Amino acid sequence: MEQLLEKVRLLHIQNDFKNNGGEDKYFRMALLMEELGEICDALTKQKPNFKEEHADLLILLLGNCVAYDIDIIKLTSEKLDRLLKMKARTDGNGHSRLITELEETSYEKSTIN
Repeated sequence: MEQLLEKVRLLHIQNDFKNNGGEDKYFRMALLMEELGEICDALTKQKPNFKEEHADLLILLLGNCVAYDIDIIKLTSEKLDRLLKMKARTDGNGHSRLITELEETSYEKSTIN
């Protein structure tokens, strides 16, 4: 992850994103939404660029970390530690997702009724 962050840092420096609007939060949010839309488009239309679009999204996310001084390695590790303590539940459509203890209590109540 450090190597990827360094490459993204270099990309920001080479293109002077800090001084030319490339690190504007609203602009970057629009870019993230655009890339997520491209992933959805590639999925629904079965385009060959489905995997590459994920790389584009990750590069933008890492760019946010560079631009806004986010320690993504530390934060992701901490978040994963919390997620590893959660349980997965499967909904009526066969989709699993992690739920918090509070959600688990609500889930158990809803399945009893």
